[in-house]
Amino acid sequence: MQCGMPVPAKEFTAPIYRQIFTHFTRREDEQLNSGRLREELQRMSDMIKAAGPGCVFLLNESFASTTEREGSKIAEGILKAFYEKEITTIMVTHLFQLAKTLYEKKLDGTYFLVAERKPDGARTYRMLPGEPGYTSYGTDLFEILESELGQ
Repeated sequence: MQCGMPVPAKEFTAPIYRQIFTHFTRREDEQLNSGRLREELQRMSDMIKAAGPGCVFLLNESFASTTEREGSKIAEGILKAFYEKEITTIMVTHLFQLAKTLYEKKLDGTYFLVAERKPDGARTYRMLPGEPGYTSYGTDLFEILESELGQ
């Protein structure tokens, strides 16, 4: 709502945040002054320094520029600090280790959403509360491309 996105609901209430920070992946530094991970960490550090009470962080695939193990460890440390400071954080990630670790901790006020799939594999494009799963459904795309190339 505060990000300018429509809210499809008959009624809706939400807090108004003092500041909104976004962290989305970017292309690698074209001047080759630093790699993607270094750039991500620097941007995150700058945002954390500017953040305070009443802010929200929107993170999309942060730290996907490194291995799952390293990305999960980095993100877990940052998310722990946000949680302790009661900073609202909304994160989309394919870092399964991170999601699984946080899910198992069952921290108050944390929620996990997963893409709904029908038993036959059909997508509903709905996000539902649930346990993180070890899949991104990337094989869906592969199967589509394979069938198109085979025709």
